Amino acid sequence: MSLRINDTAPDFTADTTQGAIRFHEWIGDGYAVLFSHPKDFTPVCTTELGTMAGLEDEFAKRNAKIVGISVDPVESHERWKDDIRTVTGHAVNYPLIGDTDLKVAKLYDMLPAEAGDSCEGRTPADNATVRSVFVIGPDKKIKLILTYPMSTGRNFQEILRAIDSIQLTAKHQVATPADWKQGDDVIITAAVSNEDAVRRFGSYETILPYIRKTKQPAA
Repeated sequence: MSLRINDTAPDFTADTTQGAIRFHEWIGDGYAVLFSHPKDFTPVCTTELGTMAGLEDEFAKRNAKIVGISVDPVESHERWKDDIRTVTGHAVNYPLIGDTDLKVAKLYDMLPAEAGDSCEGRTPADNATVRSVFVIGPDKKIKLILTYPMSTGRNFQEILRAIDSIQLTAKHQVATPADWKQGDDVIITAAVSNEDAVRRFGSYETILPYIRKTKQPAA
């Protein structure tokens, strides 16, 4: 059965470029971004992992750890790091999981069930479904799921934007509209009465009976 928003993220142990981890323990009391790529030493993946390395501090500001994964062995990840730095100018200092037995990829439905039981002989095309993103909260629940086609590099600024929304809406009874970014107006949820909205937010604007906008609440 496929994973869905608000499911508990499957826990696992895995070898990484920073040693063995147990996923839930590694997450701790913050957020985590688990993102996969089809294969080491491939062009789009090289740009993606370097981009994430350059954004690591931005994720840290949001109390979010990042971890990469593919079905390549840890030794391959280590060799690839030099290429990533050469191409993007960013050193990969976050852990990369070597999922050679496909255990994690199957737990997170990144590969079809018939994908075999090891990484041996696999090509990028075999791993076409493995360009996935999972944002996981401190409660170990899945907050966001994205899967991109193999030929399309991800926009990791969008992941940061989504985390900003997830964290804001978890704290306040608001939602964020299309293309929202930090500092923009937010939408008051239907669970908040008009009277309570005044108490909570001071003032708001009614666009339609079911759309009430207000300034973004303070963190």
